[in-house]
Formats: sequence, structure tokens, C-alpha cells
Amino acid sequence: MQSPLAEALLRYTERQTGESPFFTAIPGVAVMRSDQPKPPSHILSGPAVCLVAQGAKWGNFGGQQLEYRAGQALVIGVETPSVGRVFEARPGAPCLVLMFALDLTILREAAETLETLPDISGPPRRGVFVTDFDGPLADCALRLVRLLETPQAVPALYPGVMREICYWLLVGPHGGDIARLALKTGPSRHVTDALKALRDRFRDAVRVEDLAAVAHMSVSAFHRQFKALTSYTPLQYQKHLRLLEARRLMVAHAFNVEAAAFEVGYESPSQFSREYARLFGAPPKRDVQRLQAAPERDAA
Repeated sequence: MQSPLAEALLRYTERQTGESPFFTAIPGVAVMRSDQPKPPSHILSGPAVCLVAQGAKWGNFGGQQLEYRAGQALVIGVETPSVGRVFEARPGAPCLVLMFALDLTILREAAETLETLPDISGPPRRGVFVTDFDGPLADCALRLVRLLETPQAVPALYPGVMREICYWLLVGPHGGDIARLALKTGPSRHVTDALKALRDRFRDAVRVEDLAAVAHMSVSAFHRQFKALTSYTPLQYQKHLRLLEARRLMVAHAFNVEAAAFEVGYESPSQFSREYARLFGAPPKRDVQRLQAAPERDAA
């Protein structure tokens, strides 16, 4: 028996034209439908919530694979490269996913209303985790989908629904992980400042010492916190950003291999091709030809 959320998403997708993902009238909200398992897809994710209403997916972050099924959500608190795959779907029972950006401003506002913040002590934790999305959270998700039927009501009602989602995440079993993302100070916030600096300068040669200075940490503490939050070392993270951007340039803007390599900061096209094949499973030219032949198979 389908859940009310799955029924609502199924009705929504059946009214749409084109291919999944379906981008909605609400900025940052998308609906995905897969009627069969899909090949792995490389993307730059987050901050976002990816809620499965029917079927199952997995996401891989730096070699750590997280599986989430109907009634569960993948919560991504920091922008991070990942590989995702729908592995449970079939005609008549498609995988249905509601994805929405996690508004960190609303999250902080919701945290400020709490009399007592969740416990944020202990060692650094990952900025990505799976949580059950039931009870009040499922009710919020259903109202969010129903809101798609009345676009004129979105400006007035969407912020309230998002604030309620943030509240229930903060008081839920992963409240401490969510609260770390909401704090304006603290290690997680400092690391996200360094993440932004790295994202803005990923084409340049970046010293970890400089990133640690942005985060106001020692190099060893920064390296530990960075990997705990993103599942990548700073240099692995930069490499993924470069390769994802190069792939986008070749697929969407017809850059050749050498031009894409130089554009994202590589000095050696041969090194670029080796690292590209290691990440995406095929040399650049062959991978781009595959994507251009079947663009709906990969959202990267």
C-alpha cells in the first residue's frame, strides 16, 4: 500500500512532461521518478534533503555508502561531491523522491527559537546522514508536495513549511548533527567557511595551511574536521570539484579534453585523463560520448 506522500508524488509526476528530474515552481524543490534501477550518477550535492517516498537509493560520499529507503531521507548539510544510484524501482512501483534544498538561514532561525539546543558535544561528525522521515516530518513533506498545486501560495506558505521541517529535524534523533550546521560559530561553521574558499578557488593550487587559516584551526585539527564533515581530504575534495566541472564543460559546452583540463587547473592533460578515468570509470572522450548519447541517465 502506497503512503499518502508516494501517492501525491506519483500523481504529480504523471502530470509532467519530459524526463525526471522535474523542477518545480518552488526554487530548490525537485521531484524524481525512476521506473527502473539507474546507473550511478556523479553530482555535487547539498545542502539538501533527499526523501524517498517509494523505492530505494544509495549515496556514496568519499567511499562511505549510505542506503535510504521509503520513509527515510538523506540529509546533506554541506556541499560535497557524491555518487548516487536508484537501485530499487520497477514499472508499477517507481522510485519516487522529493528533493529540496536545506535553507540554512531558516535552519538557524529555527534553532534560535529552541529553549535548549541539542547536544553538540563529542567528536566531529559527518555532515551527511540518513534519518527516518515519518510522523510530523512526513506531514510537512506531504504539505510541501500539495503546495505545488497552488504556486500562487508558495511565497506565503513555503517558508513556514520549511521552518517546521527544520524544527522537527532539530528535535529529532540527529538534532545534534543538524544543530552543528545551524551554529554561527564552532568547528563545523569554520570548516564550511574554508569549504567556500576552496570552492571559489578550486582551479588554483591551494595549500591546506591557507584553508586551515580561514577556518582558524591548526592544520591537523582542520584536516581532521574537514574529513569528518565531508568524508574527503581537502585535496580529494578539490580534485572532485575540478573533475566534475571539467565534465560539465565537455558535455554542456563542447570543450575538448585539453581545454577542459587547463580550464579547471590541470597542467598536464595526461594526468587529467588518468584521474578522470579513475573517478568516472572511462576516459574523458568515451565518457562524454556516453553522456551525450543518453543525457537522461546522468544528472551531473
